[in-house]
Amino acid sequence: MAQPILYSLRNCPYAMRARIALFKANQPVAVREVKLNNKPAEMLKASAKGSVPILVVENDLKSILIIEESLEVMLWALAQSDPDDLLRKDEPMALPSMLSLIARFDDEFKTHLNAYKCAKRYKENNLIECRQACEVYIQELEDCLSVGTADNQTNKTSYIISDQESLVDIALLPFIRQFAKVERQWYQQSPYPKVKQWLNHYLQSVMFTKVMTKFEVWNSTN
Repeated sequence: MAQPILYSLRNCPYAMRARIALFKANQPVAVREVKLNNKPAEMLKASAKGSVPILVVENDLKSILIIEESLEVMLWALAQSDPDDLLRKDEPMALPSMLSLIARFDDEFKTHLNAYKCAKRYKENNLIECRQACEVYIQELEDCLSVGTADNQTNKTSYIISDQESLVDIALLPFIRQFAKVERQWYQQSPYPKVKQWLNHYLQSVMFTKVMTKFEVWNSTN
């Protein structure tokens, strides 16, 4: 069976979380870095939606599976192999609960985050209001992470739904990273120590370094 192909964009948060899940699943893929203003014909043939990530999987029967959504890529990868039990396979209600939380952040937090980024970029006068709208969700994560470290072990890594890493952590990571980058100085002084610890744990990890490997822009002659 041919190695799966992942059409990706290095700093796209959706492509990023797909790559994280593939890494966590120890799933080899051929990463094809693309430019969205010059999309390769092969990518558009695989998926007319024209955005990343797109995973192309050729199975043993020579049929092709096309996965067009980042969360679906994550679930596919972890269904192949989940050595860290990110899907909590022995807890029947865990996955629906995790997917519900991820969906709320994807739908609600991401909308506020986009407004926050725009307010900063275009020097709009509602920057603080946009940031505060995001902070509702950041505070929610801070509360979850604080519960996980109630023993006050400051060097202990806590995760969002428990002291064990889950799908939620790697799904939300790229978007919390974006939030932290909008106003770096404000973020460093913000009252969210657990979120900062959680994010730093990932950003300083070998996993993240490998997931963020730079690739030359792919074309059919590569």
